Formats: sequence, C-alpha cells, structure tokens
Amino acid sequence: MAETKYEVTYIIRPDIDEEAKAQLVERFDNILKENGASIIDSKDWQKRKFAYEIKNFTEGTYHIVNLTANDSKAIDEFDRLAKISSEILRHMIVVRND
Repeated sequence: MAETKYEVTYIIRPDIDEEAKAQLVERFDNILKENGASIIDSKDWQKRKFAYEIKNFTEGTYHIVNLTANDSKAIDEFDRLAKISSEILRHMIVVRND
C-alpha cells in the first residue's frame, strides 16, 4: 500500500510558555511516530489573531506538521487526543495530493 501524505495544522493556546509549548509539540509528534507515521517536518508557522474568539482567546500559535503514513492509525490517534487536549484550540487534518 502506498504511503499517504498528510498536513496537520493545529492552533496552540497563546498563554502557555515556550517550554510547555515545546513539550506539547514533542508529545504530539511522538504520538504520530509511535502510531506508524513518518514526520517530514514539524514547525511553528506564526502567532495570529483570530477572526472570532475561540475558547475565550483572540489569538494563537499555528503549528504545521507534514507527514506520511501507510494507514490512518496515527492520524486517528492524533485527532482523538487533540480533541481532548486543553492546550490545542483547533486542529485540521488534510490529505495532500502532491
């Protein structure tokens, strides 16, 4: 089966310090790796203001992860844990066709 390319974008709440943010990113990168994904790159995009409030915040740090996976196990686990994480305000997973 061919590997599928994904792009995961998530918004980290702005009130956590740099060390906590680094630990959060590392934890979620490891969740992807432990479930069979290969991370191409994982980087902060930028801090941006929102068009509307999300969970009482008006801005957040966008983080982007590009990865490949043979099945959806890693993506499903990331999605499940991101939904219950209080540090992640929103997330989006996209299949890339390039």
